[in-house]
Amino acid sequence: MTDYFVSILRDYPPLALFLTIGLGFLIGKIKIGSFSLGSVTSVLLVGVLVGQLDIPMSGPLKQVFFMLFLFSIGYSVGPDFFKSLRGSGAKQALFAVLMSSMCFGVTLLLSYIFDYSKGETVGLFSGSQTCSALLGVGAEAITKLGLSKESLAKEMNIIPVCYAVTYIFGTLGTVVILGNFGPKLLGGLEKVRKETLKLEKQLNATGRNSDPAYINAMHNVSYRSYRIGTDYFESPRSVYDVEKYLGRNGLEVFIDRIRIGEDIVVPKHDDVISKGDEIVVCGRSEYIVKVGNYIGEELSDPSLLSYPLSRISLRVVRKNFIDRPLSKLRKKIYLRGVVIRDAIRDGEFIEINGETKFKKGDVLTIVGRPVQVNLAAIQIGHADRPSYTSDLMFVGLAIFIGGLFGAMSFYIGSIPISFGTSGGSLIAGLVFGWMRSKRPTFGHIPPGALWLMNNLGLNVFIAVVGIEAAPSFVSGIETVGPMLFVAGIIGTTIPLLFGLWLGQKVMKFNPAITLGCCAGTRTCTASLGAVQNTIGSTLPAMGYTVTYAVSNILLVIWGLVTVLLA
Repeated sequence: MTDYFVSILRDYPPLALFLTIGLGFLIGKIKIGSFSLGSVTSVLLVGVLVGQLDIPMSGPLKQVFFMLFLFSIGYSVGPDFFKSLRGSGAKQALFAVLMSSMCFGVTLLLSYIFDYSKGETVGLFSGSQTCSALLGVGAEAITKLGLSKESLAKEMNIIPVCYAVTYIFGTLGTVVILGNFGPKLLGGLEKVRKETLKLEKQLNATGRNSDPAYINAMHNVSYRSYRIGTDYFESPRSVYDVEKYLGRNGLEVFIDRIRIGEDIVVPKHDDVISKGDEIVVCGRSEYIVKVGNYIGEELSDPSLLSYPLSRISLRVVRKNFIDRPLSKLRKKIYLRGVVIRDAIRDGEFIEINGETKFKKGDVLTIVGRPVQVNLAAIQIGHADRPSYTSDLMFVGLAIFIGGLFGAMSFYIGSIPISFGTSGGSLIAGLVFGWMRSKRPTFGHIPPGALWLMNNLGLNVFIAVVGIEAAPSFVSGIETVGPMLFVAGIIGTTIPLLFGLWLGQKVMKFNPAITLGCCAGTRTCTASLGAVQNTIGSTLPAMGYTVTYAVSNILLVIWGLVTVLLA
């Protein structure tokens, strides 16, 4: 029975992949006290176990999902990332220089202590620092040392073995240290979450809580129904006169519906309202609470209030809307019946009153009847309409362009440097996410789809890594001995602890940024996902991107220096 089950998994590798992901997420949910492995670590461990069954995996599968994950990360943080470059980008680059130097120093020291050959040192460096690019570059450097055929073949053959032995902990250890212990070493998980939330509010006042179970108790816009009954209406009044009367009393509201007898109509300026009529008044909540004092008692009338409204976000770009007081803009016909719920400028909510003047780039949320909202959107700027669909044309072309850029090599002397297709996907996500924030007429990806791209992309990649690396890990231990695995643990752990100290004590980064910088300098994207899951935020990606780019170059250079010195 067992053999039959294993043969099915070998014949149908996708089944093994989904088994790994399912069991990994199941184990990741288990808590012992306050400790849990988390989904990323668990998927990797299950992948290593399933990989003992010698399951064949398709190479492109891993890369496709990895690129999806990196693009989704970049897309999520793109706007905030480019803001952060103005402040901490240089410090993050310096962090990558210092921490990658520590990676080099520790690896070289281990090479001397354990008397490793050049091939063993390259495998140790690339595996313990999860820098796969160093495998090819380091091997090429060894071929230029003038070794004999036998010596060269021996060095070439040992590199992938040492890489496999050290890569497992290079990935798993980084995930566990940064995802599970990193927040505790930075002051505790609650403190890290609190500091992360504080930074989120500084960068984006709208917050990042996308949990559909949560709603805001504060509603800035209200629609209420009333029965006309005050003395002001002893004689019939036109809609225009009533709105003007309320405006003189400081209430910027609109009459949005009228019931006269059995008929419910959308009012015109010259429609007449009399005592006993029922109306719907809309406006910002701070005005609506006082309306009843001027027109009559409030009603609870579902038939009067049951009609569709639109709510959309707009980026202000039209000249006729910019730098003009809202009190004057409200007189425009296209804003009749349209309520500005909130306005954000540079990530901060701005106060809305009659004196408010909007700037180019401000983001407004407007509410009203669909016809009026559509008319207002044309006159104000670019609309970003909520939707369940994703712009897959945008996703596909963005990842292609980013991957194409990443595949190009640039030479520093004789050293080929490239971001790789993965790094290119991350850069594409950053750039295209930033572009969408500037012009939200294309590239819509709803939060649910983005979550799936993020989590499924990462965990499929991790599952394939575990399944593929498992057989060579066991055979590698038999070939080079267990001490190389211990050396890999040391080579992974010491730079990470140094990075956590450096980010917190020297660079004074926000804890989320410190964790992201450590993951980026280690070029270990799996740990970025683990950190994000632990603290419940995508902000660590803002520390990951710069350090990932810088470290990809530096680790290769340090690896070449190691070949010369080992």
